[in-house]
Amino acid sequence: MGRSVGLAVPLLLSTQPIWAAGGRTELNVRSHGATGDGRTIDTRALQAAIDAAGRLGGIVSLPPGEYLSGTLRLRSHVTLRLEAGASLIASKADEDFDAVERLPYDTFSDPETSDFRFALLQGRDLVDVGILGPGRIDGNRSSRGGPKPIALKQCRNVRIRDLTIANAPNYTVSLLGCDGVDILRLTIQNGYSDGIDPDCCQNVRIANCRVETRDDAIVLKTSFALGVRRATQNVTVTNCHLTTIHNALKLGTESVGHFKNIVFSKCVIVGQSHSWKGDLSSGISLQTVDGGTLERVTVSDIQMSNVRAPIFVRLGKRGRSQDVPAAGALTNVSISNVVAVGAMTPSSITGVPGYPVTEIALKNVRVTARGGAAAEIASQRVQEMEKTYPDAYMFRDLPAYGFYCRHVRGLTLDDIELNVERPDARPAVVLDDVQHARTRNLLAMAPAEGQPLVWLRSVRDYHLSGLRARPGTKVALRLSDAKTARVNLVGNDFSQVDEVATIDASVSATALRIEGNVMPRSK
Repeated sequence: MGRSVGLAVPLLLSTQPIWAAGGRTELNVRSHGATGDGRTIDTRALQAAIDAAGRLGGIVSLPPGEYLSGTLRLRSHVTLRLEAGASLIASKADEDFDAVERLPYDTFSDPETSDFRFALLQGRDLVDVGILGPGRIDGNRSSRGGPKPIALKQCRNVRIRDLTIANAPNYTVSLLGCDGVDILRLTIQNGYSDGIDPDCCQNVRIANCRVETRDDAIVLKTSFALGVRRATQNVTVTNCHLTTIHNALKLGTESVGHFKNIVFSKCVIVGQSHSWKGDLSSGISLQTVDGGTLERVTVSDIQMSNVRAPIFVRLGKRGRSQDVPAAGALTNVSISNVVAVGAMTPSSITGVPGYPVTEIALKNVRVTARGGAAAEIASQRVQEMEKTYPDAYMFRDLPAYGFYCRHVRGLTLDDIELNVERPDARPAVVLDDVQHARTRNLLAMAPAEGQPLVWLRSVRDYHLSGLRARPGTKVALRLSDAKTARVNLVGNDFSQVDEVATIDASVSATALRIEGNVMPRSK
């Protein structure tokens, strides 16, 4: 556990691409026949302006007005700038957009992930492309199902800034195989699908954005949409405000390739309920289930409220694009300085049998859960669900109110505070098939009905220190399963507990060592 979690932070893009240094052509779309009256379809005039700018490189300017359009094909070395008061509005007619592309291979994904033609602003194999505000793009739909506002495939040096996008019926900003993307001060309002989706992309910065969506807010993917396995790496997401019904910061809906060097920091997350599905949201969702490796991920300084599960970490083997489903690897993750209130279910960190999650460190995490669960849930068996679509609601009820960790090797829980709004009869922390774990400075509310504060099930090489048991704690620790061994309690304050530990009959008498603790007061 001594190995530190070090990341190579993505190189931040310059404020201007290299090609912007010299003089640039600026074209007003009105000079190419665009009306901007909100009634006329301006596709042909807007495309003419983009094509003209593409011949020399320059800026296409949309002055104040409402420009109805179908698919527009962006060009290399062209910046599309929507001035204040300008709205680019998607046509209501699907036939005004390029049809969904039929690829010559199986992508193992739905068209929202794999298609980059059915879109308002489309770009492929472009270099140096910009989409700038302060104007607005309107997806002009009232439900999911329609063109993507922005779809860029295999592009380099992309800037999307100071823009508002509303009413998107598909992924709002969809990026596939792109290198060098800078998304700054983007506002997404009333999205019906995902907000920002970098898929098989590298060197990406997403900063100072506000995203409001009914699906995932910012989700990094490594799908098979390119027909090859590619990594998503060197990505920074910072200073964003995310409101979502589903996941806020997510890796791995599609995880055929690898995730490496990912930083999530300084974000505010607000969970909302689905009108008929209920509470589905998670704040931080890190997963790989299709054979890819997830490594070197840092999450820090996150505030969240009313999410179903604050933290969801999952290694599975769903196996998209694999002949035989097999788990990849999930390792070297650091999560720190997290505050969550109104959590509905516990956070979880889980692998599958034979494939543990490894080297996970949590530090300075404060969670207040709604609580209210009964004691029988603590003893219920949790199904493995190795091939189930990974999401925070997949396990339903879990046997802990704070953290449930299973199939983990190398786990650190440091400076963790767990509270409940209503009495809860589950342990604060349950570890199941966990090796080489350390808990330090745990402060947690006492479980109801005499349940242990921490329950170890088949846990080897566990060290607990700095525990400050609160009044009302009946039992600090329970040890279960014959495989549990080498449990050390050192430097804890047990003065408020009735009993330090209960040991099931199946556990060896030598499994527990107690040294240098403040022991319970004699009754």
